[in-house]
Amino acid sequence: MASTALCAVAPASAQTQPGLGLSRPFPEAALRGTLSINTASEATLNGKAIRMAPGMRLFSPQNTLVMAHTVMGQTFKVNYVLENSTGMLHAAWILTEGEAAQPRKGSDAVITNITTSSGAALK
Repeated sequence: MASTALCAVAPASAQTQPGLGLSRPFPEAALRGTLSINTASEATLNGKAIRMAPGMRLFSPQNTLVMAHTVMGQTFKVNYVLENSTGMLHAAWILTEGEAAQPRKGSDAVITNITTSSGAALK
């Protein structure tokens, strides 16, 4: 009987939540931006209007699906992916503070690859 109880606890203890300090694996193509949902099919991404693809997925910091209508008017720091063929917003992940602090292409951090003859980077 005790071994049965131990087996029942093991799977639950093996589960972790990304919001508790672990980073989620984002697609290589994911960019960083600021997202605000305006209507059921339109959003503002980095200050520009964008259409959301049918079936667009919005993930919470705990990696659960968020229904877009429940967060209309709110602004989030996100990683996002656009559809290649249409340019519509395909998926977005609302970031935790830790994830938002990690550098990512498309973030508002200024990065240069210009060097001087001495090898020091220009700012």
